[in-house]
Amino acid sequence: MGRDLPPGHRFELCMPPNVDHVTEVEGFSDVNKKIFNALDHLGGRVLEALAVYLKQPRDYFVDKINEGNSILRIIHYPPIPADAAGRVRAGAHEDINLITLLLGADEGGLQLLNRDGEWLEVNPPRGCVTCNIGDMLQRLSNHKLPSTTHRVINPPAERAHIPRYSMPFFLHPNPDFIIETLDSCISADNPNRYPEPISSDEYLQERLREIKLKS
Repeated sequence: MGRDLPPGHRFELCMPPNVDHVTEVEGFSDVNKKIFNALDHLGGRVLEALAVYLKQPRDYFVDKINEGNSILRIIHYPPIPADAAGRVRAGAHEDINLITLLLGADEGGLQLLNRDGEWLEVNPPRGCVTCNIGDMLQRLSNHKLPSTTHRVINPPAERAHIPRYSMPFFLHPNPDFIIETLDSCISADNPNRYPEPISSDEYLQERLREIKLKS
């Protein structure tokens, strides 16, 4: 599910319309729109704090995400054979967007890679949200905020019969936002890694082609 745009909006070519009124599950569309809007609001608050950390005005991101190409996904990991336990369900990767917010899943499996090269289990308690840094924010901050490498592994054999659901919210900036390295993140010890600015939509399309999700 993405952002609802009015007809004729300037970003309608970048952001396809949602499939409204899903009838298979009662209230599905309405509930998920509420979740989308709540996480969109929360993401804005998280970015306020990150803006301060990056030595920018607190409201730096406000007009850069208000029409962002953000996506709420509901991912179903089906039950698996017991002998598949311990394998990797989703290989190690980083997200493309600014930040990703994750509601805690009922089943474990999410891991992140720390600075020492160790995989850590991520099991947030009920009511908490996990926040990953994405590649766009890594680029904007000149790696001051490094992108979070993460993966999902299969459950142990005794829980292999239980499905897993995950609900990541990928917060994207507005498609016309120019990702240009912040001056506050450039120094003699950390020179500008990205001297060529790029729009967030151009960057998104470039990355989607790299990972073969778009030709």
